[in-house]
Amino acid sequence: MTKKIINTTNAPAPIGPYSQAILAGTTLYVSGQVAFDPLSGNLITDSIQNETHRVMKNIEAILTEAGYNFSDIVKCSIFVKDLNNFAAINEVYGQYVGEGKPARETVEVARLPRDVNVEISCIAVK
Repeated sequence: MTKKIINTTNAPAPIGPYSQAILAGTTLYVSGQVAFDPLSGNLITDSIQNETHRVMKNIEAILTEAGYNFSDIVKCSIFVKDLNNFAAINEVYGQYVGEGKPARETVEVARLPRDVNVEISCIAVK
């Protein structure tokens, strides 16, 4: 099985010792994404909806770089600082994954990197 590091300038650079994604065989493992704007480097945290859109756009950029799209996602993990934001996050998330509806879990956590409100990772398969 081959293993390839996926990297794109259309998503934020990793803020630690990890890759944006790893392609292992035909399975793509996308690291947790937060709402960094890749052009400005700024965090988008003015609303949970805008923050979630930015996270999903970052995931989309990584998927695209690897030759995948949202319909290839089989599993997502969503980490939130406040489950009271679940409905708003879910609404935005649904706009991207559409009818594909991957398996997923949503977990409230005490704290996320850079004190963001949401982080999402995924696994995609072709």
